[in-house]
Amino acid sequence: MKPNIVMIISHDSGQLFEPYGYGVATPALDKLADEGVLFDQYFATAPQCSPSRSSILTGCYPHTNGLMGLAHLGFAIASRFTTLPKALHDCGYTSTLIGLSHETIGTPPPVADRVFTSGTALGYDQYIPTPGDRTPDVVAAAADFLAKQSLAQPFYLNLGLFETHLPYDEYAAKGDDPSGVQVPLGLPDDAVVRTEVSHYTGAAHVLDEGVGAVYDLLQQHGLLENTIVIFTNDHGAPFPGHKGTLRRTGLATSLIVRLPQRPDLAGKREHALLSNTDLLPTLLELVQAPAVPGIAGRSFAASFASAAAAPDGHDYVFGELTWHDAYHPMRSIRSKDYSFVKNFADGPATYMPVDIHLTGPGAEMRDQFYVPNAPEELYDLATDPLEQHNLVANPAYAKVYHDLRHRLHQWLLETDDPILTRTVAGTPSKRWANEIAAGRAYQSREAYASAHHVAVAPFTTDWGND
Repeated sequence: MKPNIVMIISHDSGQLFEPYGYGVATPALDKLADEGVLFDQYFATAPQCSPSRSSILTGCYPHTNGLMGLAHLGFAIASRFTTLPKALHDCGYTSTLIGLSHETIGTPPPVADRVFTSGTALGYDQYIPTPGDRTPDVVAAAADFLAKQSLAQPFYLNLGLFETHLPYDEYAAKGDDPSGVQVPLGLPDDAVVRTEVSHYTGAAHVLDEGVGAVYDLLQQHGLLENTIVIFTNDHGAPFPGHKGTLRRTGLATSLIVRLPQRPDLAGKREHALLSNTDLLPTLLELVQAPAVPGIAGRSFAASFASAAAAPDGHDYVFGELTWHDAYHPMRSIRSKDYSFVKNFADGPATYMPVDIHLTGPGAEMRDQFYVPNAPEELYDLATDPLEQHNLVANPAYAKVYHDLRHRLHQWLLETDDPILTRTVAGTPSKRWANEIAAGRAYQSREAYASAHHVAVAPFTTDWGND
């Protein structure tokens, strides 16, 4: 029989877990990594929920499949795209979604209805909602589901967990002592940030307990040794300079895969440059299902051939942000050595989603972030892993700059990205209007220049000879 697949997807976590070197105890994820393969150069296509998840579902970039913004704010996957559960169903799997989903397909639902998922229309045979999508509730529903599974029928189970999304004050009691937490990259080390991080660690502990419980349930029901277990997430963590940016902190995500009856792969660490568009074709190859034609992703199943095998990773992966709770259009190209970002509209140098903007750390970092953005950004990842020092004007990097700029432009042309020809319509958060009116958010280059009595260069998206 084909192996079952259980995919656990956390929300707003990036790589802030113990197996990736972050200082929070996550023993269940440690165990999964110790028994499986951990991928440390695995990048989302977008630094926010719905668009990134659309790439996991379809193997395509958001601007290709249509889900360029949040599902409940008027965006959806075009109905012509084959989703992972649909592809698995077509080769004999039953497919079930339990918990969080932030993808819609077909005609976008009215924004006023705040529809977060299309449920079975996404290709699942069964959708089991869990109000709030907190990990304990999702695990309880998974327990009922797994108890009923037959060893003769392969299944695909997608478990969507709310954690570690904001707000996470509810996890304060489970959080680590603020004095001992590891402050994430780029954040100031002060009491405000440490308290916020402590709450994050509480959510991470709850999430990890859920992963451990699912693992135990699979073992209890005799399913573990015929089940591919996957842990992943959608994008970076909910801190300033992480989620919502095209930096590593916004796009690098967790991927840990445990194959059944493959002790030879235990503890393997894979360093190939990968995109989350690659997960769909990889899973289909692993279960010997027909490939989905015309997708952007390519399989890295070769990584599982042996402990020493390495997949053919990408030379470049691409990232995009169009709409979140505001219009902040950006595109990026990333190699192992450099990152290049093209901005397509005036905006803040670092975008923060409004929920992060309203946190204590967000309030502390507004002045630093809410300066006019540069039309283009180039970073040397070896010397500047936080991607803070823009090298576009540095003559020593002129060759790298022109090469990456050209490659990005060609990719946008080849994939018919609408950002090249038009402003993409969307619905902004009403909270931003309140923050702008109160003077707490970025407004425009002109407003910034007037308020700070400085000259600011006009914004341009000219490609020049490219």
